[in-house]
Amino acid sequence: MRILYAVHKYDYAQPQRGYCYEHYNFYQTLLSMGHEVAYFDFPTVAQQLGRQAMNHRLLETVKAQKPDVMFTVAWGDYLDHETVRKISQETDTATVNWFCDDHWKFDQFSRLWAPCFNWVVTTAQCTLEKYARIGYQNVIKSQWACNHLLYRKLDLPLKYDVTFVGIPHGVRGAAVKSLRDAGIDVRAWGQGWEAGRLSQQQMIEVFNQSRVSLNFSADHRAGGSRGRLGQMAHRYIERPLNAVPGGWRVAAAGRALASKVVPSGGTDGHSGPRQIKGRVFEVPGCGGFLLTGDAENLNDYYRTGQEMLVFNSIADLIEKIRYYLDHEQERAAIAQAGYQRTLREHTYVQRFTEIFKRMGLAGVAKSESAVRDTASGETGLRSCEGSTSLVA
Repeated sequence: MRILYAVHKYDYAQPQRGYCYEHYNFYQTLLSMGHEVAYFDFPTVAQQLGRQAMNHRLLETVKAQKPDVMFTVAWGDYLDHETVRKISQETDTATVNWFCDDHWKFDQFSRLWAPCFNWVVTTAQCTLEKYARIGYQNVIKSQWACNHLLYRKLDLPLKYDVTFVGIPHGVRGAAVKSLRDAGIDVRAWGQGWEAGRLSQQQMIEVFNQSRVSLNFSADHRAGGSRGRLGQMAHRYIERPLNAVPGGWRVAAAGRALASKVVPSGGTDGHSGPRQIKGRVFEVPGCGGFLLTGDAENLNDYYRTGQEMLVFNSIADLIEKIRYYLDHEQERAAIAQAGYQRTLREHTYVQRFTEIFKRMGLAGVAKSESAVRDTASGETGLRSCEGSTSLVA
């Protein structure tokens, strides 16, 4: 199919921060499936032309190129409701938007945007009833996954006992400190940690070289009074800060201070729903052992205790880490089972195939085996980076 890929290319729209999650996972996967993908990096175009001119160019691009699908990840205040409605209602292009963080963004964001699109994708089971209440029917329940062209096993020796990669918001910093106080060797990377950020390749290497990889399922912006404060802080403070060079450092310091001032309501940092993160699939996709906080319908994707492990409290986390550091064969068997389940059921090729089927699209993609052959080289990312952007 011909796909107009209208998604931001850079992390928080800042080229100096490198490519964003969607670029590494969604864009590369769509290319590997054999689709003709035209990139429309709407934040970059908006910075060059202004928001109104960017939306006009988006509409004109659809009219001129007549793509089968316009795939978007609505983000910030860049896209215009009326422009998207015109594309959805007045052209032959099917529009579909992937909503991130519907667990906490539905009421103030997704419910306002969904009617603009022909189809929407959500990872939040708890919002299906909410979509039904607003009369929106073309919602596809999907989930994050693993881009197996990028996240994969490497021939590297184990180097770390316990690792965590991610921003230290909510109670993550306190949890890591508790583990260290218990005598557990934990290494942590990401914005806000002393070790700083990892490159994409470095992160994949860490997943491969860790005996235990941690994931926290709560979003500090969701749930209760703490969640409402977090949402306001994200919209009016963090998002503007993240839009300027170096602003993330100030935002991270603010999150750390807030986690001390406002008590957390649950094991993972709030009393609201805990959501599945992309890390849940990326770690097993690298052959790593995943120890994660529980999340909504997590058991629909992996068997707890057989393909990954769930912790329910800091004490439980400490106990399970100690056990599996001392029982290497059990740990390795669970990691291998999680790896096989990931390749079998949880790749983005499989996710997009299901999404397009639900949309009734008849585009022909490469077979799963052909896509896997693409991954047999050094990396499938080079073909992605070498492709020509047809729009922006």
